[in-house]
Amino acid sequence: MPFASAGEISPLFGLLTLVLVGVVLVSLILLRFRQSLLVGYFLSGVLLANSGLLDWVGADSSDLDRLADLGVILLLFTLGLEFSLTEIKHLRRVALLGGGLQVGLVGLVSGATCVFFGFPFPVAIALAVAIALSSTAVSIKAFHDLGMADSPAARLALGVAIFQDILVIFFMIILPPLLGQGSGSMTAGIGIAVLKGILFLAACWFLSRRGIPQILHAVARTRSRELFTVTVVGLCAAVAFGAVQLNLSAALGAFAAGLVVSESIYSHRVLADILPFRDLFLTIFFVSIGLLIDLGEVASNWALITSVTLIILVIKFGAGFLAAKRLGVGLRPCLLAAAALASTGEFSLVLFERIADFGVFGAWPELEQVLLVSTAIGMGFVPALMRFSDWLVPALERRGWLQGKADPVVELTPEGEREALSGHVIVCGYGPVGRVLQESLAKCNIGALILE
Repeated sequence: MPFASAGEISPLFGLLTLVLVGVVLVSLILLRFRQSLLVGYFLSGVLLANSGLLDWVGADSSDLDRLADLGVILLLFTLGLEFSLTEIKHLRRVALLGGGLQVGLVGLVSGATCVFFGFPFPVAIALAVAIALSSTAVSIKAFHDLGMADSPAARLALGVAIFQDILVIFFMIILPPLLGQGSGSMTAGIGIAVLKGILFLAACWFLSRRGIPQILHAVARTRSRELFTVTVVGLCAAVAFGAVQLNLSAALGAFAAGLVVSESIYSHRVLADILPFRDLFLTIFFVSIGLLIDLGEVASNWALITSVTLIILVIKFGAGFLAAKRLGVGLRPCLLAAAALASTGEFSLVLFERIADFGVFGAWPELEQVLLVSTAIGMGFVPALMRFSDWLVPALERRGWLQGKADPVVELTPEGEREALSGHVIVCGYGPVGRVLQESLAKCNIGALILE
């Protein structure tokens, strides 16, 4: 008998209870094996969907869809909040050249593959873009775990991620007309959608100068934290609703709302208030993706899933490596950045869901399962792949296969004569902190002069 039959507790409440408890238990186990929390969210959804617990609480996976949509909206809102023109200026070469080359190579190969297997050209474009995206959350977390958050490889991965984020926003604008939603030709539909998007963003820019800062200032003067949080969430929802009324995606509206708020002096406070909500609803989003995975279909298509996962990892690793080499980065940062960008990511899942909403997967019912499972497996492999790349370089260098670019070691003579250096770092003191700093510089192929 379903748990909700007594009429006192709704099926949605029972489902949320199972989701949150399951996430905690599964994630605690995975953390012991140094795996990403996102993988734990997927596994929680898979276990719930295939264990019969949903029937016990009288719930259906569709009950989580609206809450999952909130997670995507808040994700795009925080992306807009963190969107920094200054950072883009500093990373413009990496973002435009490295990101464009990486996405272009992956998109070209995956799009051509989709066309070869009989997919219509617009569908091939949509799938190619989704496959080209990488997981920023997993890669940045892995760089932190390796103690390389500010390394050249991490900066390279961040630059490529910025390019991918901009691409996602643009692609969400043109996705409906690209996949045939609306009347008229596809080209005209894309042009109208782009024009609407530009006008909408221009209106939001005007609000960021006149209106929104004044409202936030008035609310801040009340010194009510609750009212400020409600105002921020309400603002995000209002702008997203306005985008929907213009036949644009709610995700674009949420991103625009984040851009509007980012121009105010309260952007850091807004980000601090909204992050807990974003993390909660994003957890629900990833669990809802796991709920879509059918272990029966996975078992029957395990060879195809394994092949697709390996092909995506190899293609994206190779494209990331070539893009990094084109930027003139050393071999070690090249390998690490390529490993960090090797899988599909959270925005890939968002696009897969959007593509599925247009009925694209109807002719290929197993394809959605393959892509979802491949994404989950690939994201789980990224930290291990990065650790393997970090271990591989010293092993190759010891055999003389890779030669680092670090400056030669400098020895001071009694007379104080020393070899001329350039582009190096002077480390004052060689205690515990100095040793860690020098080791980090050596890993980044940066010469160091130590004064003790």
